[in-house]
Amino acid sequence: MTTATEKKIWTDSEFMALSGENDRYELINGELVNMGNSGMEHGYLASNLTIFLGSYVLTHKLGVICDSSTAFTMKTGNKRSPDISFVAKERLQGMKRLPQGSFSGAPDLVIEIISPNNTFAEFHGKMVEYFANECRLAWLIHADEQSVIVYRSPRPERLLKVTDNLDGEEVIPGFTMPTIDLFRDLDF
Repeated sequence: MTTATEKKIWTDSEFMALSGENDRYELINGELVNMGNSGMEHGYLASNLTIFLGSYVLTHKLGVICDSSTAFTMKTGNKRSPDISFVAKERLQGMKRLPQGSFSGAPDLVIEIISPNNTFAEFHGKMVEYFANECRLAWLIHADEQSVIVYRSPRPERLLKVTDNLDGEEVIPGFTMPTIDLFRDLDF
């Protein structure tokens, strides 16, 4: 039993057992943080970008794309789950199968989509931790502003508008897509 001053040390199997419930969690400084549901627009953006990016990554055999149910264990013991993540094949060398638990370190590319309940302070903390754990590129998608903030370090590097292109840079070489494609109105 842990006291009020002790933090529970979560094993991968204990943390993974939580996935059977309806909630999504991150483990931050020994505390479970319920990430909640994000809404349909958030899920739609994440799914579309996963399709665009995932098909490119698979076709070119560059690594793996994962969804928000994937936990990445940081050096601090925190377990972070970006909305979309990419891990380069170089970091997967020698594996025949991906870990059933969390992956050690941050993804090479982190993609986070701002939800109504998120704060920029929260995202800044995530970016600091991601880049301290081998992240090389991050995109923060802001649907209401129809923009993407690009990070190559914990500090924002540039703002992409709908007239710009999203670029995988050296992390996902050759991948590019018009930013507007993320934010197009439904047209059925």
